[in-house]
Amino acid sequence: MSAALQMTAFGLALLSTLFLLLATCTDCWMVNADDSLEVSHKCRGLWRECVTNMQDGVRTCDQYDSILADHPVKIVVTRTLLIAADLLAGLALATLLLGLDCIKFLKEEPRVKLKMCYGAGVILSIGSILGLVGSVWYAVDVYMERAMLVSHNIFLGVHYDFGWSCWLGMAGSTGCFVASVLLTCCLY
Repeated sequence: MSAALQMTAFGLALLSTLFLLLATCTDCWMVNADDSLEVSHKCRGLWRECVTNMQDGVRTCDQYDSILADHPVKIVVTRTLLIAADLLAGLALATLLLGLDCIKFLKEEPRVKLKMCYGAGVILSIGSILGLVGSVWYAVDVYMERAMLVSHNIFLGVHYDFGWSCWLGMAGSTGCFVASVLLTCCLY
């Protein structure tokens, strides 16, 4: 039972860590949500903004000036939290891999391996909380920006909604949290 639970938690942690990494690297955190006929599809990410022409499929991206340049707070905070979540999830994944019963590392020390799995669960939970806070922070900021424009009857031609990268960050963080619960609560 313990080995099956460990493998389930490892598989979920691996998939969720990949989701977090993809969310951090991809560039569709905000997507245009205009109801009129659009000839282009606009995505804004943490690192760049891309526009895809819907007629011929040509995609052009503008990199943000510099990491150190003045950016909106939502981008800086989300970048920081997601990079920290990625690093913690990777560390937890490596620790969990060494703590699995099926790995021959420290085979004669089952209590040490169990503590490694527990430690991986704790690290994974911290990373998942950081990733979830970063993703939700960004989503709430996008929603508040749109609500403010609507309440003031301001229409700038394009308004943005949550993109698939934002949802991927939330899904990855939630998966890491579920894996950490499996490792910390259910393993004992």
